[in-house]
Amino acid sequence: MASYLHTMIRVQDLDKSVTFYKVLGMREIRRREVPDGRYTLVYMGFNDNAHGEAEIELTFNWDQEGPYEIGNGFGHFAVGVPDASRTVETIRSAGGKVTREAGPVKFGTTIIAFVEDPDGYKIEIIQKDTF
Repeated sequence: MASYLHTMIRVQDLDKSVTFYKVLGMREIRRREVPDGRYTLVYMGFNDNAHGEAEIELTFNWDQEGPYEIGNGFGHFAVGVPDASRTVETIRSAGGKVTREAGPVKFGTTIIAFVEDPDGYKIEIIQKDTF
């Protein structure tokens, strides 16, 4: 049976990105330095991935200058949390960017919020007890 493994995004500042995803409750699962390729991979997730949970692969290219373009095809990551308002406040107090406060989705009851990571990738925060 196939399974979803990870989504890879390129990041400008690896330490800032790792810190941001830790604020969301993720942890660094593994890190791989590739000197010959001049890049570093960091896999972030909520568990140790012993059960095949999906991860975010942060790719840091050592020689990249200037920001990456996210493009118009990427939508967002979604993260389920027990309390969307509390998560938003934690992100804000850690210096994160909140682009939509926690509240019901338009025409529904699911509580969501949106934040951006240090590179501008959008993350939807979904309160688990409302979906």
